[in-house]
Amino acid sequence: MEENLIIDISESNKGKEQIIINKKYKFNFSYKRKDNSKVYKCTEYKKINKCKYFIILNDKKEILKYNSSHNHPENEYDVSLSIMKHKIKDGIEKSSIPFGIKIKPLYNKISKEMGLICPEYNSIKSQISRNLNKKLPSNVTTFAEIPSESEYYKTKRGENFMIFKNFNLIIFQSPFQAKLFKEYNDDIFVDGTFFIAPKFSYQVFITRTYAKELDSFYTTSFAILKNKEQETYKMLFEKLKKNANTCNNNIRIEPKNLHCDFERGISKAAKTVFPNTNIKYCIWHYKKSLEIKKNKLCYNEVKNNNNIFIYYKAISNLPFINPEYIFDIYVIIKIKSIKNNYCQFLKFLEYFYKTYLIDYDMKIWNYYNNIEHITNNASESLNNYLNNLFPTKPSFYELIDKLNELEHLLYYDYQRKIRGIWKIKKRAINKANEISVLIERFKSIEAKLIDAKCDRNKIINL
Repeated sequence: MEENLIIDISESNKGKEQIIINKKYKFNFSYKRKDNSKVYKCTEYKKINKCKYFIILNDKKEILKYNSSHNHPENEYDVSLSIMKHKIKDGIEKSSIPFGIKIKPLYNKISKEMGLICPEYNSIKSQISRNLNKKLPSNVTTFAEIPSESEYYKTKRGENFMIFKNFNLIIFQSPFQAKLFKEYNDDIFVDGTFFIAPKFSYQVFITRTYAKELDSFYTTSFAILKNKEQETYKMLFEKLKKNANTCNNNIRIEPKNLHCDFERGISKAAKTVFPNTNIKYCIWHYKKSLEIKKNKLCYNEVKNNNNIFIYYKAISNLPFINPEYIFDIYVIIKIKSIKNNYCQFLKFLEYFYKTYLIDYDMKIWNYYNNIEHITNNASESLNNYLNNLFPTKPSFYELIDKLNELEHLLYYDYQRKIRGIWKIKKRAINKANEISVLIERFKSIEAKLIDAKCDRNKIINL
């Protein structure tokens, strides 16, 4: 028997144990003897060569008998293929969360260890995918199938991630996120995204907060919702409030401002749970809804008549005007439109009046006294980032794994900034800064006119 034999352990395509000798010959498990030793036959014994040689190993994988007089040439490439497949499969098997496995880097690492004789990545890619798919958990197809416990419900740091589940929603919030929710609650941003919601659900609803001293936005919870009903939002906010209070020794937590789009179910639910919170609607959504209605009712009038264009711009910029004068400005524009017979634009004005002056409280879409966060871009930007991660709708577990990974990245971003390891970048001057300068200038002129006891109409005409 040859000395210094190198033994590698692999397995056949059918999952049977396979022994590889000197990275040249493969032997499949055949049977077990009475003394518990195992007999492995050369993989060529059923092929055209009908190689009869075998190897016998004891339970410690020590060689008891081996004859190397094979009647066929050695096949290093075929052997390397088996070794590579087995090592990658073993790496997948050892991982409790297979979604995080990066197959190509794993292949690169193993190929370096194997040396020159190594199969190309594309030659084993499909086999690897099959092994990975076998490791993935069964897909969830209904809310009823969502388990109450799962290894996916733990953060990368081993903390509880899932805090609530019922037949309409499931909420994920780590202790770190609950801490952010209670410590930075001047401005909370909420929004839903539909593209990454698993097929059995309606939306993924995300809450975020703004850490002013770090000039950074952080996600404070993720939730998968079955619908967009007010009661579902109410339950969501109640559970977030309860979890934050629990983490804060039962000291009541209530956001100062909650920023969202113009979905009434969200704002009504938030006011029910946080009665003292100011609801602030997104300016972008305000302007977008006006633009859609303008295009439908009076596009040509606004495009072809400069006076109407100026009136339309005045209406779209009312969120930045002192709310005390907004109705007066609307009346002046309407009177002039009637006088000039701007028929289609009058329909637009009627829509604005009923929607934003009657149906909605003016305070929730006016930013005259607080220009810091005029849009819900903090949520919209994260939604776009998440949407780009998935070319198609993800499975339930695939989504949770990615949200868990995102939570972990934000955790370290926060820790590095709060400890001064990472420098806090100064935010560039943006539209909000420019608008703030204009508003302050207007306030200064307005104050002078009031002090001079000027006529109210003169202030309105500013």
